[in-house]
Amino acid sequence: MTEDRLSVVFAALADPTRRAILARLGEGEATVKELSAPFAMSGPAISKHLRVLEQAGLISRGREAQWRPCRLEAAPLREVAAFAERYRQFWDASYARLDAYLQFVQDDMEASSDDDR
Repeated sequence: MTEDRLSVVFAALADPTRRAILARLGEGEATVKELSAPFAMSGPAISKHLRVLEQAGLISRGREAQWRPCRLEAAPLREVAAFAERYRQFWDASYARLDAYLQFVQDDMEASSDDDR
């Protein structure tokens, strides 16, 4: 996934309605009508959200007779998770350094306290 593609996925994920739609699709396929049920918005508005998700590669739409199910596509989410994982490792290392420093300060304070007795 190129950085531009990652930007498209992040932009799609930035909207809470689209994240809610993805969460619902995580439970299984659903029609546009089923996806729109929890939202107080028009069908065209839901369709616009679905187009954004589809363009980002986060969902796909099938066609089975009159039924057009939407389904979650996990590959872009794995790529987002891999991107975020690099930063989790950075923060874990930063917290480990902070823990070591705080332990050093605490040990130093305890040693100073013992010297004062």
